[in-house]
Amino acid sequence: MTENLTPIAEMCAEFGVTPRTLRFYESKELLTPVRVGQRRLYTRCCRARLTLILRGRRFGFSLEEMRELLDLYNHEDQGTQLSRTVEVAEKRLAAMEAQRTELEIAITDLRQQLAWARSILDGRGTDAAE
Repeated sequence: MTENLTPIAEMCAEFGVTPRTLRFYESKELLTPVRVGQRRLYTRCCRARLTLILRGRRFGFSLEEMRELLDLYNHEDQGTQLSRTVEVAEKRLAAMEAQRTELEIAITDLRQQLAWARSILDGRGTDAAE
């Protein structure tokens, strides 16, 4: 086996993904492993792309956004790559910050509701003892 080609089992172990995940990314044309018979062998480029895919997934990028950004890396113009990456990342960051604000409001409200319910239960418990 060539050093630069990694079998699917090793890719799964290294990146903490399942074979199904790798086949899914392949079906979405995000990864293009080398085929040797029925075997999938992943190149160094596939490894780099998978790193970016997993990072993008963690950040909440859509598959289409990830495809677009990955496709930009096939071109020579690094300025275009970085510009578009920054644009997409800033948009995603704004959405994440908005979600965080909404989540903080919901958490505060839930805490208040729990405190109210506990105060009712605590009051009822003392009334029942009398």
